[in-house]
Amino acid sequence: MQSKLKHISLKIAKISGIVIASVLLLLFLIPLLFPGKVASEVKKIANERLDSKIEFSRSRFSFFTHFPSLTVSLDDVTLTGSAPFKKDTLLKAEQVAFGINIKRLLFDNEVKINKLYVSKADINLMVNQKGQANYNIYIAPKDIKKDTSTTEEGTAIRLERIDLKDCHVKYNDRSAKILIDAKGFNYIGKGNLSEDIFDLNTDAKIDNIDFYYDRTAYLKKKELRADLITRINTHALSFILQKNELKINKLPLEFTGLFTILRDGYKININAASKNTTVKDLFSVMPPEYLTWLEETEISGKSDLLFTFKGNYNVAKKQKPDLAFNLKINEGAINYQNAPAPLTDFQMNLNAIMPSLEIEKLLINLKTFKFKVGEKDYFTAYLRSKGFNEMNVDASVKGALDLATLDAALGLYALDLKGTLRTDIQAKGTFSASKKLFPKTRGGIALHNGWLKTDSYPNPVTNITFVANVLNKAGTYKDLIVAIAPASFVFEGNPVYVNVALSDFNDLAYNAKVKGELNVGNIYKVFARKGMNISGYAKADLSLQGKQSYATSGQYDKLNNRGTILLKNIKTTSELFPKAFFIKQGNFRFQNEKMWFEKFYASYGKSDFDINGYLINTINYFLESNGTLSGNFNMKSKLINVDEFMALEKGENKDRNLEVAYAKEDHPKLSGVVIVPKNLNVKLTANADKIEYNGLVFNKLNGKTGISKGNFYLENAVFNIIDCALVIDASYKDESSTAARFDAHFKAKDFSVQRAYKEIPMFHDMVTAAEKAEGIISVDYKIKGDLNGNMSPIYESFEGMGTINLRDVKIKGLKLFDGISSKTGQEGLNNPDMQGIEIKSRIDNNLIHITPFTFSVASFKPTIKGTTSFDGLLDLRMRLGLPPFGIIGFPITITGTHEDPKIKIFSKTGKEILDAVYNEKSNKVVRKEKVKAK
Repeated sequence: MQSKLKHISLKIAKISGIVIASVLLLLFLIPLLFPGKVASEVKKIANERLDSKIEFSRSRFSFFTHFPSLTVSLDDVTLTGSAPFKKDTLLKAEQVAFGINIKRLLFDNEVKINKLYVSKADINLMVNQKGQANYNIYIAPKDIKKDTSTTEEGTAIRLERIDLKDCHVKYNDRSAKILIDAKGFNYIGKGNLSEDIFDLNTDAKIDNIDFYYDRTAYLKKKELRADLITRINTHALSFILQKNELKINKLPLEFTGLFTILRDGYKININAASKNTTVKDLFSVMPPEYLTWLEETEISGKSDLLFTFKGNYNVAKKQKPDLAFNLKINEGAINYQNAPAPLTDFQMNLNAIMPSLEIEKLLINLKTFKFKVGEKDYFTAYLRSKGFNEMNVDASVKGALDLATLDAALGLYALDLKGTLRTDIQAKGTFSASKKLFPKTRGGIALHNGWLKTDSYPNPVTNITFVANVLNKAGTYKDLIVAIAPASFVFEGNPVYVNVALSDFNDLAYNAKVKGELNVGNIYKVFARKGMNISGYAKADLSLQGKQSYATSGQYDKLNNRGTILLKNIKTTSELFPKAFFIKQGNFRFQNEKMWFEKFYASYGKSDFDINGYLINTINYFLESNGTLSGNFNMKSKLINVDEFMALEKGENKDRNLEVAYAKEDHPKLSGVVIVPKNLNVKLTANADKIEYNGLVFNKLNGKTGISKGNFYLENAVFNIIDCALVIDASYKDESSTAARFDAHFKAKDFSVQRAYKEIPMFHDMVTAAEKAEGIISVDYKIKGDLNGNMSPIYESFEGMGTINLRDVKIKGLKLFDGISSKTGQEGLNNPDMQGIEIKSRIDNNLIHITPFTFSVASFKPTIKGTTSFDGLLDLRMRLGLPPFGIIGFPITITGTHEDPKIKIFSKTGKEILDAVYNEKSNKVVRKEKVKAK
């Protein structure tokens, strides 16, 4: 019996070993049996189904990459996007693998892809301002033209699983102003994805997600978990959210609704809710720096959150969905480490609706916002508003708070507050700057015995007093009265006082006094942000009194503006420029309508400025949102580096306007153009030792320059370049951050033609014959055109005319004259000396049209006219006048290029050059110039 059992056991072990060995053998053999078949089919499906460019370093066919799936793995994969993003990377992955249906491969000899694995990938999804997306790369089977010579059998995609592991997904939708940045993105989706309608089971985890709307962060560095069941209709690319449970940090959210992807937009009907959760869970979505505070604070209360997003989104049709938000908090309480008086009875009920995502239709109803601190202190407010720039308002704010007690209750660990705050303000009516309306308002806010200290700086701001009152009985700008008296504080022993009275905002009457001195660097440290370091000193003693109309109507004698401001070592930025301006010293004196710059020394990168002069109507400029600053200055500089002002250059300034930010993303290799401020009307008498621009060096600038209505101009400005005085009248205007237009008149007398060819790129391109020339010439030329994203000339856009005078020029080795000499047998023509010759020409669409000119060489009198291009094409006519007087001559045509001229004797028939076609609106060359086909 024992022997029989032993025999059976050995037999089972033997069979098992054979089976296991066979399976292992198959695992190795199957990839070897079908490598060419599978690789070619995968490549074929990529070419047929993807309107995109895919590249990878190598491919592998194995069971062991994603065991037990049989997969084709592509390593180091890059995939570009769809139009208009074909040059941008949509996906860059360490590995992309396609799971193969083994049964269909073995028994039907077909490659059916049923799984997709993506590992360690950067996935960059983009939508531009027009609503065009980069992810429309898949060509549906119905759009593929079938080859009648093939059967329907072959490669197919019937996905049952999508697996993303450790990916970085970035979604940047400029049309909707949404940015989502998800790091550590792990996703597993299962379902019969080959069906027209199927349920997708999803398990997702994101280690770190940021969400921005209109460049404002609403979620930052949050952890997200998702358990989802989504019904997908592939015909309509529609997603029905059935069971969709998310958790952002500790806040649970349930999503239901519908999301349909259209070719030109979306159809959305989504509800997101977090019901009957705790206030502590709600607070867990606060910025990461507050999470430590959250762990140390006792928080109670209930919250309900509801978010709806419903409607169609289509940029071309100007359709946008409705957005609604509701948040309720009841019985809230906050007690930081057993504070002496906790914050209690915290209630909030907020409804916000933005129909069609239009800010002008915004509805806000803050029905309740209130809390208590201890037995006596309280704060209560409500707000009902409709609109934005024209806003109907009904609001009330009342409160009496001991800030030290509130600080202790909230546990503001980075901030220490003291003082008594009282506020009582009611407002009802319409606010409209354009219609000069302001809500009927009564009330004020007062802070006494204030004290502020942060953990960023050891010394506090003390003795803070702020009393402000506002009164408006009629609901108009004219009836509005605002008084701030007094406002003061002491910092590091230096008191600062401010008293302001404003009335009649139709014609603003102001009476303001400011006095004090401040260590700007240290006060900034009180509110410092990481990575920023600003130093400086400011001192003011100002008395400003008058009306807005006194300045605008020229009644300067009625103004009583006087006083001084002193600035030292102040760093400031402008959204127009990449770097910061550093004011080493600024002494400003106010005298009625003028703000005098008496000592102003500043730098910007390598550039420096020494300025004195005045600005007019500075007060009116700050009061009017669209005001213009006017002034007159003298400026001296040792160096002005124009390249540093170009909009897309690198710099420490992070506060750039949206257009520049987008342009830097789209064109990382471009420098951009210089953006001229639109709100300046300033004249400058300039004297600069050196100006650097795009590799050119201009010395000793003298002349009048200025800015007017967004145009920068030069008037009779004189530069020294290549040891020659260059006189320029010019204007410059930026059209965007990557395009500009100029109009200039250049005059230069008696300069070296060889130096100009080698050192001035535009001269090099316009006068290509100068390569073989030596001598002295003069230029008088008017030219206008566009500059590209590197602020270099776009020759196809040029229009101009002028003259070049050859005072004494020798030409040696030029192929054109060598060819004529060879064809005619006259050696004296190959190295002509040209003296006292004036050449007139006209430029248009990348072509230079030369007016006939005659010169003498070796007893001959050649006359030349015709057309050449900036790219070297030739269509020239020559009449070679024979000795002794040139009365008798014969025609010659020169075609081809400067490098390879084609010369025909006794010919009048050249080859016409068709000019380039340039689109001035898009700054694009539609067609290059070319020789006309016969």
